[in-house]
Amino acid sequence: MVRGLLTKLVSRSLSIGGKNQQQQLRRLNIHEYQGARLMGQHGINVPKGVAASSLDEVRKALQEVFPNENELVIKAQVLAGGRGLGTFKSGLKGGVHIVKADQIEDIAGKMLGQILVTKQTGAEGKPVNQVYLCEKLSLVNEMYFAITLDRKSAGPLIIACSKGGTSIEDLAEKYPDMIIKVPIDVFEGITDEDAAKVVDGLAPKGADKKDCIEQVKKLYKLFCDCDCTLLEINPIAETADNKLVAADAKMNFDDNAAYRQKHIFALRDSTQEDPREVAAAKADLNYIGLDGEIGCMVNGAGLAMATMDIIKLHGGTPANFLDVGGNASENQVVEAFKILTSDDKVKAILVNIFGGIMKCDVIASGIVNAAKQVQLKVPVVVRLEGTNVDQGKRILKESGMTLITAEDLDDAAKKAVKASSSS
Repeated sequence: MVRGLLTKLVSRSLSIGGKNQQQQLRRLNIHEYQGARLMGQHGINVPKGVAASSLDEVRKALQEVFPNENELVIKAQVLAGGRGLGTFKSGLKGGVHIVKADQIEDIAGKMLGQILVTKQTGAEGKPVNQVYLCEKLSLVNEMYFAITLDRKSAGPLIIACSKGGTSIEDLAEKYPDMIIKVPIDVFEGITDEDAAKVVDGLAPKGADKKDCIEQVKKLYKLFCDCDCTLLEINPIAETADNKLVAADAKMNFDDNAAYRQKHIFALRDSTQEDPREVAAAKADLNYIGLDGEIGCMVNGAGLAMATMDIIKLHGGTPANFLDVGGNASENQVVEAFKILTSDDKVKAILVNIFGGIMKCDVIASGIVNAAKQVQLKVPVVVRLEGTNVDQGKRILKESGMTLITAEDLDDAAKKAVKASSSS
């Protein structure tokens, strides 16, 4: 939900990610129940809740955690927004329900193992492997809170709004004056004055201001201590007993910090990610799946972008961004081909290598080995130039493979577009 908001609100802010993003940003995204647990461990007020991945676990939670509750909230756990208005492919409407305790097991059974489609998942949806059971709080005021990174101020930026629980993008468009932004000096850290500005922007009606300031400071500390790139709570709410509570939890983390946040990165749920991108990450390849028909394997991000642009110029559409880097091994090239050929939409493959650090003969050997392991059912266009190019061309020629060779990038793109349209 915050993605569109930040585009509108934060001048030149860091992208939170999205379908049109062309640079691979592997930012860990965790489930709501995991984020709530982290918040609770850092002294932030969160509703009592427990995750369950089976009906046996649901029954156990009802007996041990919620023995006296009449009503509970049950939330399907997928890494996408818009769950409340989502639809399961089985027909069940809504990924978030408030129901009587004796109906929880029935609803959980209709969620677990099913595919939930929301405005952020795409038509394919995402599998629901856990549900999150929460106590039903009496919320009297719902607000919006987020911390992200801002290029303009070169540090964390806190965003707050006195209205929440609904689309923050729509509120920002209709009522921009309701959105407040408080940049935080990354060296000084958050001050009481900073936190007070945020609380004033939230405009709580009954919660103690000092307590709210402390909650904001704890949220900022969590953001920094855990190397977050995004911490979003929608809604952050006031309860009937005047407490400020994080009634939602969305958190992303900088993958560059994986080495020092091992307990957090152990939470990664690869079932929610594109399997091609998961395979690419394991092979240390930079890959982003797109919706086109021409698979691309290129060395260097700049050349990869140029390749995609020229494919588009000649009437084709790239199926992916794939940068094998400057030191790829033969095995990585083989893995790259496996990923490209696993996409049913790919009608042709374009290999565009300008050998500098990356040697053309290594790429050529990888292509030949890949052909032995993967049945190539689509035409392959190859353009090699640079270090050991003659050796690379000789390896390909002696392999006996049916390849389409190209002299330059423009020629390669034209041939790839032609091959994809005729295959």
